[in-house]
Amino acid sequence: MTAREVMEVSPIVPVIALDRAEEALPLAEALYAGGIAVMEITLRTEAGLKSIETIAKAMPEMNVGAGTVVNAESFKKAVDYGSKFVFSPGISEELMQSSRDLDIALIPGVATASEVMLAQNNGFNHCKLFPATVAGGVDALKAFDGPFASMRFCPTGGVKLSNLNDFLSLKNVLCVGGTWIVPKQVIQEKNFAEITRLCREALGSIV
Repeated sequence: MTAREVMEVSPIVPVIALDRAEEALPLAEALYAGGIAVMEITLRTEAGLKSIETIAKAMPEMNVGAGTVVNAESFKKAVDYGSKFVFSPGISEELMQSSRDLDIALIPGVATASEVMLAQNNGFNHCKLFPATVAGGVDALKAFDGPFASMRFCPTGGVKLSNLNDFLSLKNVLCVGGTWIVPKQVIQEKNFAEITRLCREALGSIV
């Protein structure tokens, strides 16, 4: 998958930190039932890689990738475990080289004009604005549109149901990343029907 293809699967990319790998498949099934066929599983927990592997093997129709990838070692592990793409909270020469070497889409995190320039000048035209609301949110994205008209973004961090459309209405935003449709407590309670409901509510609210 190209970075653009990843960001066009769904207007919402769930950002997920799982404590137990056995939660991965029922969560993926709940998201898919709710109309979302992409998920970013962060490597913040020990269950991250195993969760990616479980979904990649059992549910190929779900586009699963890794998040919180911060160096070449974690990039390679994510790919070895079945990630179709990689999200990072930041951008570095090391990560961009890993993307080229492994031929796996990297969606790097940017927060400043200099970081957007670094991405653009290296051929990475699809980025995560992170942390979105702290880094200027909608106003920052509007400002980036002038000098960086070819760049496309997935704002993540502070995005929720109440401001979803503010971001998605911008022409340089293809999707948003968020945790609100995958609440940790709901997952721990194994209330996967609620995850499906939250997905449908969010998708149905997009104007």
